[in-house]
Amino acid sequence: MAALKRILMVDDEADIRAIAHLSLTAVGGFTVELCCSGPDAIQKAEGFGPDLILLDVMMPGMDGPTTLKALRAIPSLAETPIVFMTAKVQPQEIAQLVACGALDVLAKPFDPMTLPDSLQRIWAAH
Repeated sequence: MAALKRILMVDDEADIRAIAHLSLTAVGGFTVELCCSGPDAIQKAEGFGPDLILLDVMMPGMDGPTTLKALRAIPSLAETPIVFMTAKVQPQEIAQLVACGALDVLAKPFDPMTLPDSLQRIWAAH
């Protein structure tokens, strides 16, 4: 299996994007493209060619599950693993997100020091 190198990170909160970017690049050594919304992700994703998409669930306008469906409609992204990030981590909520087609769900707030390892573990298991 190819190594996880390129991550598209989608979150509407600038501080979350900044912390995740620092964590994924400085701690994880990944190449990261940041997106502030679902439409932004749809516009940038194909050109960036991510190995994995880290997607916030609750965003204004176009939420995470809607964004996931739109990204899946792009042929080159149809099989790209997507991991949701959300503060809502009750078992039934996680089950619904996985049923949408997510590979896994990470809890927010996340630990910037362990986020890269969490994504590597998910990547290795998929």
